[in-house]
Amino acid sequence: MPATGARINPYLNFNFLVELEGIVQASFRECSGLEATTEVIDFRQGGDNTTVYKLPGKTTFGDITLKWGLTDSGELWTWRRQVIEGRVLRKNGSIVVYDLANRTEVVRWNFVNAWPTKWDGPSFNAQGNEVAVESLVLAHEGIARA
Repeated sequence: MPATGARINPYLNFNFLVELEGIVQASFRECSGLEATTEVIDFRQGGDNTTVYKLPGKTTFGDITLKWGLTDSGELWTWRRQVIEGRVLRKNGSIVVYDLANRTEVVRWNFVNAWPTKWDGPSFNAQGNEVAVESLVLAHEGIARA
């Protein structure tokens, strides 16, 4: 624990890695959708007409979206194609943040039973010079900070 008054800088959002069980992807341009939401259930108790109690309901997890520059790697497309063909192969994974020196892991979120629900191919423009970007949306059954 840092001393009182010591400055603690937040981690930057560009130094991350996504690990997917059995898939080797060099790098991702963007990773978004890390969220968990717990439903709020309003509850009124008989005889207490002035208070509405708030109870926790079910928790849902947002889909994770991965974006990367188009390469000749086809592993993520192959995983998506398996779902299209009716063979849903679920994988566990992690989103890992590293320090600025890219040597030390500082934060990790682990997600479970993920499978690709959507793939978006790159947009092409003969007059453009941007990187061609693919994206994959992963549904999963839970995420936890390790």
